[in-house]
Amino acid sequence: MTFPRSFHSRMLPVMALLVLSAAAAGKDLKSAEADHWRSSRQLVLVIVPDWNADHGTLRTFARGAHGGWVAAGIEAPVVIGRNGAAWGLGLNEPRSDGPVKREGDERSPAGVFRVGTVFGYAAQADTAMPYRALSATDYCVDVSGAKQYNRIVDANVVGAAAVKGSTEPMRRDIHEHGDQAYRLGFNIEQNPQAKPLGGSCIFGHLWKSPTSPTAGCTAMTPAVMQSLVAWLKAEQKPVFVLLPRAAYLELRARWQLPSVAAEPAQ
Repeated sequence: MTFPRSFHSRMLPVMALLVLSAAAAGKDLKSAEADHWRSSRQLVLVIVPDWNADHGTLRTFARGAHGGWVAAGIEAPVVIGRNGAAWGLGLNEPRSDGPVKREGDERSPAGVFRVGTVFGYAAQADTAMPYRALSATDYCVDVSGAKQYNRIVDANVVGAAAVKGSTEPMRRDIHEHGDQAYRLGFNIEQNPQAKPLGGSCIFGHLWKSPTSPTAGCTAMTPAVMQSLVAWLKAEQKPVFVLLPRAAYLELRARWQLPSVAAEPAQ
């Protein structure tokens, strides 16, 4: 069928509008998730070699004058869950193109998460974040379905029954033969809605050694932790991002993450 020239001239503006609308929709789709953390001005980025790796590299970034990410000076090795990583529940949309975090799987959650309260054994710490001085009766409840699931609570306040069965006493130096893991750390706000079996009690904390993975947290040296919590500021709305190398390369532009030389798969 042949259309008159006038038809084509009338359709050109319509087609151009459709192309521009599609491009705008694509742009909005790409930036929609990043909008959830656009107001954040500090970023802690951990890249691991693959889903099953138990180690990676932590780097810090701050928002530059034009909105991009600028390296903030901390770069150090970390260890994560002994079984690797799995998609968690944070600021990004839930994903299933890889393992999905479950309670007790000993995988560290992947995705974008708020950095929450800093905690430790001392009465105070050098940090501009909210700080919780841990007591012997503080527990993080890792019993799925419990009223206080995925929360740090004081058994003296909520009652002993509320923490029954929890395997996460926060004063590990008292309850776990002098363990120093939580001497200084911070909450990674994974599964803040406390979805049953969604995973709980995910922290940044001190490592035992560079070859000792965790049960699902991200661990580092005391010196790195001290530098990190001193740098973090609540008003900057810091976020914590953990991704395997391939997922980072796929999502970096869409999630507007900083560009770094990711570690090769191992």
